[in-house]
Amino acid sequence: MSKRVCIVTGSRADYGLLTGLMREIAADPGMELQIVATGSHLSKKFGHTVDVIRAEGFKVSAEVPLELENDSRFAMAAAAGQALSGMANSFRQLQPEVVVVLGDRYEIFAAASAALLLGIPIAHIHGGELTLGAVDDALRHAITKMASLHFVAAHDYARRVVQMGEPSERVFEVGAPGIDQMRAVSYADAESLGKELGLPLFHPLLLVTYHPVTRRSSGDEGAAMDELLAALERMADARIVITGVNADAGNHIVSERMRDFANRHSDRVSLHNSLGQARYLSVMRLAGAVVGNSSSGIIEAPALGIPTVNIGTRQSGRLRCYSVIDCEEDADAIFNAIKKALDSSFRASIAGQPLPYGHGGAARMMKDVLKTFSAQQLAEPKPFHDLIGRL
Repeated sequence: MSKRVCIVTGSRADYGLLTGLMREIAADPGMELQIVATGSHLSKKFGHTVDVIRAEGFKVSAEVPLELENDSRFAMAAAAGQALSGMANSFRQLQPEVVVVLGDRYEIFAAASAALLLGIPIAHIHGGELTLGAVDDALRHAITKMASLHFVAAHDYARRVVQMGEPSERVFEVGAPGIDQMRAVSYADAESLGKELGLPLFHPLLLVTYHPVTRRSSGDEGAAMDELLAALERMADARIVITGVNADAGNHIVSERMRDFANRHSDRVSLHNSLGQARYLSVMRLAGAVVGNSSSGIIEAPALGIPTVNIGTRQSGRLRCYSVIDCEEDADAIFNAIKKALDSSFRASIAGQPLPYGHGGAARMMKDVLKTFSAQQLAEPKPFHDLIGRL
């Protein structure tokens, strides 16, 4: 009998990282793939990307819609409660033997909570990391304590998961699954991609992805966006491709500012709710720099040898490559960081840099581990790994 593995996806971002594992499970006759789509996948405002999942040949086993029109913190908390109830109903119907979740968002936390309360083992991808500028940081660590299996992206993160009390024999250092996608995708050339996006793509090309900072010490999203857009305003010779914002609290003002900027500079700016994984990576490979605060600038861009201008604190705490230039939410700082990233000598200096997130193969390794552990093994109580010696 096939092992039922349920993968939960809440956004275009985590879906792009999960597709390799989905394909591995779907191709294995000893496993049955279940997919639960939720969050921004089901919202027209965010591109209704559940259509992309189906268009790529996957069957969506269940949908858990959330109310995402209001972008306040209260609405985010209420949506998490909605997700918990919806996930519980979906899992009750699907009866998975293990639930796979990636990352740290509130709808993923809700999915993990529902699985835990129903006694369904959880496998967690990208645990042990830090993103000190986002409330997701605490949610990620909470999911770690709920999970029975841990697929981590780097050795430092494996050590941190064990430090949290997880047994080392349940922690697997597989690398970042996003690297798999980079190896598998068919990249589009500049001419055809420019026609698709409605913007001729030539140097300097900037790929901009900016999301709300949900744990701020000062300032607000409007002020932060004003600083970013002021810096981009000064890049008058650049072509700029902007991807849409995620569904975190504060997304409305970010989206509004982006749309206004794109409308004012339609001759050199192309804005899209969602590019899809292949187009996103294709633009990234052609870009002179990735600008914003997305994890893709920390993990995928360095693997392609593309410099990153990482703005603010959202990704604070993550392992960095030399190609990542950190700067404050200040127009001058952002502009200077972009100019540095575009400098040919800087780009030459990062050639051959060490990559902390692996070199691919994560999907196959995760599938093999999921197949190895029986549902009975995963359901057994976890021992707590105590540190030896005094702290």
